[in-house]
Amino acid sequence: MKLLILLSLFFLVPGLFVTRKAAAASRPRIFVLATGGTIAGRADTPSALTAYQAGTLRIESLLATVPPLRDIANVTGETICDIDSKDMTEEIWLRLARRVNELFAEESADGVVITHGTDTLEETAYFLNLTVKSDRPVVLTGAMRPATSLSADGPLNLLDAVRTAASPDAAGKGVLIVMNGEINAARDVAKTNTLALDAFQSPDMGLLGYVNDGIPTFYRQTRRYHTAQSEFDVTRLASLPPVKILYGHAADDALFVEAAVRAGVRGLVYAGLGNGSIPQSVETALTEAAARGVIVVRASRTGSGAVVPERSPAGSPFLSAGTLSPQKARILLQLALTRTANRSEIQRMFLEY
Repeated sequence: MKLLILLSLFFLVPGLFVTRKAAAASRPRIFVLATGGTIAGRADTPSALTAYQAGTLRIESLLATVPPLRDIANVTGETICDIDSKDMTEEIWLRLARRVNELFAEESADGVVITHGTDTLEETAYFLNLTVKSDRPVVLTGAMRPATSLSADGPLNLLDAVRTAASPDAAGKGVLIVMNGEINAARDVAKTNTLALDAFQSPDMGLLGYVNDGIPTFYRQTRRYHTAQSEFDVTRLASLPPVKILYGHAADDALFVEAAVRAGVRGLVYAGLGNGSIPQSVETALTEAAARGVIVVRASRTGSGAVVPERSPAGSPFLSAGTLSPQKARILLQLALTRTANRSEIQRMFLEY
């Protein structure tokens, strides 16, 4: 009897190892690029939700807190930076875009997940939406509570992000944001609350889908150009053109317009009132700036709705941001200025992206 058991183990165990190896080899390869943020934050007490230091946990520690990851994909972690996302820079954006494009060009990854602080997550996502040159999934995620919190949301957000990046259904849908069980498009999403777990919403277009009980489920997709369809190339860029946002308010004046022009900006986004309305005193200064070659884009501070192009007999020297928020209009204008300074061409880009 013992001999039979030994013989059975001899033949069965190697087969079991082969099966496990084959299963591992068949799993999607997901690269997780870490940039810091609340998801990697540490506080002094488990009840602290705001007094914490962002970006302190290493990527290895983050991945170790989510054991089910290894059953979903072959996950590799890499650190790009360890920052609070309020300190995000354009130089890091360029590094991220190049690294994601490298991973896809080298056939090293089937999908990429980026862990990120929530303050500027929507901006990084939109920048990558315009500069990643692949249909493969790129998913950003973060957390509204630090990793040391009693009810940290980061581990499940990371798990859902990897699940989404590993899903064939996520391909071709542009850069995605996965948090709180919801899937949003980079173009449409905004952080709409300072502390709530459901802070990320798409006010105009709505979310793309949900991660239902671990399964990414899509209900729609964006029709605007993105990723593999994008005409923007940052491969050789050392920096982005200087563009600033000016925030409209009652009793506004030309002070910041004049200061920005003197500083040498190439573009201005005016976060106007209502339908991108500009007070007369500011409009005069912006018209003069446009006459000097500064590209001026009208956006809205309202948080939702499209800025409708002005229809005047003489035409308008200003472009319209459509449904893009001021911060995303700034990113598109920066990338547009790497290709052209022609106002008609840049307005075309705002209509297509």
